[in-house]
Amino acid sequence: MLRTGELPVMLRAQTLGLMLLAGCLASAGCSSETGSNSGSASSTPAAGGRIVLLMNGDSPFWDAVRVGIQAAAKELGVNAALDNNDATPGGQINRLRQYNTQNDILGVAVSVTDAANAAIADELKKLQTRGVKVVTIDSDVDRSKYRDARFAFIGTDNLEGGRQLGITARNLRPDGGQFVTFVGRTGAQNAIERIGGFCEGAGDKFQELDKMGDENDRTRARENVRNAIRNHPGLTTLVGIWSYNAPAIVDVVRETQSRSKYNVVVFDAEPLAIQQMSAGDIDAMVVQNPYEMGYQGVRLLNALVKDDQETIKAMLPQHGQPDGDLYDTGLKVVVPDEGSPLKAELFGAKTQFLKLSEFRAWLDKYNLKGS
Repeated sequence: MLRTGELPVMLRAQTLGLMLLAGCLASAGCSSETGSNSGSASSTPAAGGRIVLLMNGDSPFWDAVRVGIQAAAKELGVNAALDNNDATPGGQINRLRQYNTQNDILGVAVSVTDAANAAIADELKKLQTRGVKVVTIDSDVDRSKYRDARFAFIGTDNLEGGRQLGITARNLRPDGGQFVTFVGRTGAQNAIERIGGFCEGAGDKFQELDKMGDENDRTRARENVRNAIRNHPGLTTLVGIWSYNAPAIVDVVRETQSRSKYNVVVFDAEPLAIQQMSAGDIDAMVVQNPYEMGYQGVRLLNALVKDDQETIKAMLPQHGQPDGDLYDTGLKVVVPDEGSPLKAELFGAKTQFLKLSEFRAWLDKYNLKGS
């Protein structure tokens, strides 16, 4: 039973609550930072907002991407930044859902964790429906299923990159051998294409024993190498597909004192991997250009936001034609300064061949520690 005076107090509280709710609905200021209770999927982006580039999982590879983003943002006068992910598709989906509730997001570039993940593609399509411009960098969606989830892809021709790495293996060991590939996520588009390309480049004399994923876990990455060495006595070639796989391979080869048994060929050039090549522990690196991924990612998104057709056509002159939505940021093959049998003429015309000291000079030019 209500006591005397209780009903009026409750009514006043309910009235105050309704007033606050009405105020919130009328004010954009009720939007939370994370967007979990703010905005709506149907709202349109606000002018003067920001561009976000979302990584797949943290590694030194993204340091060079960040430098490229900052250079483009300064040059173009836009607000652009790199955003983290925990290396899982779930983490990436949550980030994209947040962007879908934040009205200041104008453009999103994402390195897709799993190419065939329908939920990631769905969130990208929702962003486009709101008017947010979307591209992929570094790792694309499954192009046979979800090509329309983004405007374009900016990054390495990963299939060609894999071929170039396979060519290094074939020329380091002309009689062939057995290999294992090590990678973060075997379902990522860049992993699928690099491993397929490696098999093509290495040729029929090479036999693939395994492809070992580590889910971006550095401890597991090293354990995978230990297991491969332990389980495959005929193994000759250790292949690092993601950037941190190179230090993981070298650490275990040093630990097992087995360098003379293996050729070590890897993607990317983390700062530690550069030191390891200098020490004689890596035979060849196929190096992407993450600086350009960051720089060109911001450049294209800014052009899309401003409907700058001149820049869009300059970057993607064949857009609308088969594979006209792919912007290639180039490849480098890097070898030790002395003793390598690898020569520039072994590789494609689009691939830049550098000795380690020449590569270091290129890094210094852009104030980079790795690439």
